[in-house]
Amino acid sequence: MLTFGLFGTGVWAAEVHAAALAGHPRARLAGVWGRDPAKAEALADRYGVPAYADADALIEAVDTVSVALPPDVQADLAVRAANAGRHLLLDKPLALSLPDADRVVSAAAQSGIASVVFFTNRFEPTVATFLASTAATGGWHGARGVMYSSIFQPGNPYGGSAWRREHGALWDVGPHALSLLLPVLGQVTQVAAMAGPRNSVHLTLAHGDTATSTLSLALDAPPASTTFEFAFHGEDGIAEVPARDGTPVDAFRLAVEQLWTEVDSGTRDQQSDVRFGRDVVAVLAAAQTAREQGRTVSLPS
Repeated sequence: MLTFGLFGTGVWAAEVHAAALAGHPRARLAGVWGRDPAKAEALADRYGVPAYADADALIEAVDTVSVALPPDVQADLAVRAANAGRHLLLDKPLALSLPDADRVVSAAAQSGIASVVFFTNRFEPTVATFLASTAATGGWHGARGVMYSSIFQPGNPYGGSAWRREHGALWDVGPHALSLLLPVLGQVTQVAAMAGPRNSVHLTLAHGDTATSTLSLALDAPPASTTFEFAFHGEDGIAEVPARDGTPVDAFRLAVEQLWTEVDSGTRDQQSDVRFGRDVVAVLAAAQTAREQGRTVSLPS
């Protein structure tokens, strides 16, 4: 069994991380830390664990950190935890800059700890099975993804997120889209980007010389136009990504299970660990530059 310290006190921390950890047979939630001590106390009381006033004290008290904080805060905590030899269960995106993502990868590699970056779709069995089968089939020329959400409506629990308002759909839903693309089409080598209405962003991606893809992403779409449409096209026709049929809590429990398996076996899965999270950040950072500068940006192959 792994002991977990939960870092974060928001809706995602309480309703996904904590709920999944509390009910997992191979995990024990051992404490909570948050930037707001009152919220940390309330969440800790809800799950019958202590609240910690000092983040490093909680790191020292557990085997693993589970982080549900803004990406820039997460990156610093992840480095501190990895340097202390603690395993990492992190959220997307790994960081808000490539240098910060590289710091996390370096710390994890030097300490030899296990890590999982939680991209919800990747741990949903229906979607995961589809991606594995689609990647094995091969012959794909590209993909088209449209991910429009509308989080700034009254009552949405994520509408008050300062980092989402500042960094927008590229950094919030963009990681979800890339987590579907990369396992099938491979690494992105070039990216172009354009801003659209209501702070949407539209990307064209090259995956080496074999495939191209397009993504349209929004957080502030009109409520009537929210959608998730994702499909690959190639030699065998069209393959549409299925809708999730489980909850985020179910998916997070599977992420915990994968982390436990890697700790137990000593294996490390580059398709879901901080190295994959870093690859996603590299594409996001290139897309941000492409949008700001109005040019195509190449990524190292």
